[in-house]
Amino acid sequence: MALGAFSVSLAVKDIAKSRAFYEALGFEKFHGDQAQGWLIMANGDAKIGLFQGMFEGNILTFNPGWDQNAQPVEGFEDVRDIQKKLKAAGVAMTSEADETSTGPASATCIDPDGNAVLIDQHV
Repeated sequence: MALGAFSVSLAVKDIAKSRAFYEALGFEKFHGDQAQGWLIMANGDAKIGLFQGMFEGNILTFNPGWDQNAQPVEGFEDVRDIQKKLKAAGVAMTSEADETSTGPASATCIDPDGNAVLIDQHV
């Protein structure tokens, strides 16, 4: 199963403090708008999303159809196909992509330790 680009989405209390911390670790702004409460920070291929007031808890995020630089890739595995495989493997989905649709969609599940896993397709 090809899940696409990977990042960790962090629910932060103070985006300015979190940005300064991750910049001290060598991360730089890759995308986002701090005034809107979200930034994507990059250090090489490592990506961390900082999100203030958007969700509770941290999320492991996969983006089918994107490489680590958020560029479209050819021949990727669609989120709906990934969802079908997860369900066939007995994974309980907490939200599902509409299997009759095409294009951007997302699906989520929770791992055995309570970590949210988001499969978020933008293409």
